[in-house]
Amino acid sequence: MSAGAESIQIATLVVTAGAVMFAVAASVWAMRVTTGARAAQAIWKRRVTDLEDKLTRADSTFGAYPGLVLVWDTPPDLAGGAVEDWAKPRIFGSPSALASLLKFAEAADGPDPGSLLLEGVADYEARAADGEETTLRRRFAQLVTEGKPLSLTILGPEGRFLEADGRAAGLQIALFLSDATIRGMEISGARGRVEESRRTVEADPAAFLDTLERAPFPAWRMNASGRLEWANAAYAAAVDAKDAADAVARQIALDPGLKGQAGEAVKAGEAVAKTRPVVIAGKRRALDLVTFPVSGGAAGFALDVTEAEESKAALKRFRRAHDDTLNHMAEAVAVFDRGQRLVFHNTAFEHLYSLDPSWLNDRPSHGELLDRLREKRLLPEQADYAAWKKGELNRYDAAPGEESPDELWPLPDGRTLRVARQRHPLGGLMLIFEDKTDELALRARYNTLINVQRATLDKLHEAVAVFGSDGRLRLHNTAFEGLWKLSSTDLEGQPAFESIVKRCESLHPDAEAWAEMKARVTDPSPQARKHVTGEWVRSDDKVLTYLSRPLPDGATLIAWDDVTDSRRIEEALRDRAEALEASDRIKSEFVEHVSYQLRTPLTTISGYTDMIMQGFAGELSERQQGPMTAIKEASEELAKLIDNVLDVAAIDAGQLELELGDADLGAIAEESAAFFAAKAEHAGVRISLDDRTGEASLIRADARRLKQVVLNLLSNAIRHTPKGGTVTIALEHRDGSATIAVKDEGEGIDPERLARVFERFERGVRGGAGLGLALVKEIVELHGGWVDLESEPERGTTVVVHLPEEAAEAHAAPELDLKGRLKGEAKAV
Repeated sequence: MSAGAESIQIATLVVTAGAVMFAVAASVWAMRVTTGARAAQAIWKRRVTDLEDKLTRADSTFGAYPGLVLVWDTPPDLAGGAVEDWAKPRIFGSPSALASLLKFAEAADGPDPGSLLLEGVADYEARAADGEETTLRRRFAQLVTEGKPLSLTILGPEGRFLEADGRAAGLQIALFLSDATIRGMEISGARGRVEESRRTVEADPAAFLDTLERAPFPAWRMNASGRLEWANAAYAAAVDAKDAADAVARQIALDPGLKGQAGEAVKAGEAVAKTRPVVIAGKRRALDLVTFPVSGGAAGFALDVTEAEESKAALKRFRRAHDDTLNHMAEAVAVFDRGQRLVFHNTAFEHLYSLDPSWLNDRPSHGELLDRLREKRLLPEQADYAAWKKGELNRYDAAPGEESPDELWPLPDGRTLRVARQRHPLGGLMLIFEDKTDELALRARYNTLINVQRATLDKLHEAVAVFGSDGRLRLHNTAFEGLWKLSSTDLEGQPAFESIVKRCESLHPDAEAWAEMKARVTDPSPQARKHVTGEWVRSDDKVLTYLSRPLPDGATLIAWDDVTDSRRIEEALRDRAEALEASDRIKSEFVEHVSYQLRTPLTTISGYTDMIMQGFAGELSERQQGPMTAIKEASEELAKLIDNVLDVAAIDAGQLELELGDADLGAIAEESAAFFAAKAEHAGVRISLDDRTGEASLIRADARRLKQVVLNLLSNAIRHTPKGGTVTIALEHRDGSATIAVKDEGEGIDPERLARVFERFERGVRGGAGLGLALVKEIVELHGGWVDLESEPERGTTVVVHLPEEAAEAHAAPELDLKGRLKGEAKAV
């Protein structure tokens, strides 16, 4: 009987079994419903007996079937056109057939043996009935997606074969599996395929495996589930196993990533190579791990590339060090290859000629570089540029031993370059450019300075004396004679240091100080020859500062400066600063104390005013309402003035901290406008809001202080706007900054007052304490912004507040680092 006929019979049995089970269930239900009829019970009892006999015969048939039947009620899901999850099929067949096939697939029994079995055999080489070389995974995917039946002969390990037939049965899918190692060889139609497969597995692979067994490098084979099946002796030695069998038995992996790499190779259908560090015999080695797909899994081998990797790393480090060395040179370096193309240039070369780095990275030729420099007038002027350029490029053809002398290039921009050329070890030419402009200029200046040195020293007010290493006076100026009250006769003939000290001891009788200074003059040790500064107080109460500086020729320069008057002035200034600081402190303390003392009666006045206006002492007459309203407004103005005074005092003391958070400019403007709505209506002024921020109205700032800023500006604008006028609030937020502009239609500000308008207690024409704009400016500056003011007489005034999107944190209170999240959440809302 053919496998197809068997499949049809088994499918019939499966369907029959399902019908029997359904009939049994229906019988039970019917018996319960019709328990009152004895005749019906006898009939259903016979039917149940018949159905049980059929189920028994079906189970016997499944038990006699040499294979398994796997049934899916719902087709498994596919990923990328291939089966990834076999979805726990129902299994029909004997336990012995299941155990045999699990052994065939080299899979252990588990809670889902069907999926383990299928995953184990899914990627073995298989031949379809139409002769196509394929795998069970690919053909089963076609069965699920296209309903195309499958009939495969699967080649397994050790020359074994598996027959697989699949059909769609209504909404179900049935797959029939049987071990056909012996029976398949008896089928005449499959005999040629079996013999061919056996020759492939048992002939050439054996010789190949014997070769790999003797190979000096590790080699291995894994099945489709990533389990190690075979390894050679070199593999066993690399993983410290007794032998290859021990490595396979213990499943020791040469590298933890081998299983994943094998999966990549099987999925890609081609070899995958990766270089990884592996510890072998206690040493870290670099192995080139190559994995390639084979029937039923993947195989691979490892090559030791440690020396090659170390050589690459060493060469890379050498090149990096070479390039870093050249990049740290002050001289400009350019290297051209044999083809006269620029292959390297250091940073100094870019800066020397101010060339575009992208153009240099395009590897221009030497000739193109010369042409570009000539266009920028960065080459010496040449009568015949073409001949000069040809001579420069002919240096590539010079003999190896021929040297090119250094040259000085005077550039049209006044610089002078020294150009050195040498053959590069890798071929080509290396050019070194050194800017000698400063050196030549310094040499000329040095010669000039030598001539004017004495005249210059005589013009100095410091007393200067230069002593040689032998302790004798070599040079001095007139101020030296006057400071130490010496005559020209005393200093004739280069007197010794000791003789000069004897003449100066009357003014400074400190023998230890003079001995220390002499040591710096005559002691050649590095510890003594240091730059030293100090201060002397002479017996005539003059204060002198001195410095001792060693000179390159071994001499020592000593200079004294009379700072008596400076010290007196510093002392006076220090006393004055301390007095001003004390005065400031007293003023701040006074302001705070008085302001806080004012709050208590002010709160009482405001509270009783509210109570009286609400009818606490009886209903007020219309005539009484006016004075009470005036009292309330005056108390509010006074409270605002006290708050401003306290804020100014806090700013002066450096104690005003910003409470940063998400500040909604639109909401602040609307709340401020609503706050002054009644006052503006009473004054006959209209408040207009022009919000151009849209959804981007959030910035990171102190919302309470920004509202205080807007309120101060609105109060000031309403006070100066005539009846019938308009006060406009304009908001804008773009390019990382935000602006709040408050414009009025008042009388404007005189030009001579514009410079003082932000000063404290600068009062306008309509009165006020003069703190509003000053406080606005200081609060905005604490945020890291600034304030602009535009005004013309009879044309109104516009105050523009510029704020950064993220307020400066220098004056902010410490907070959790949640601003990004909070800000993002606020914007989302």
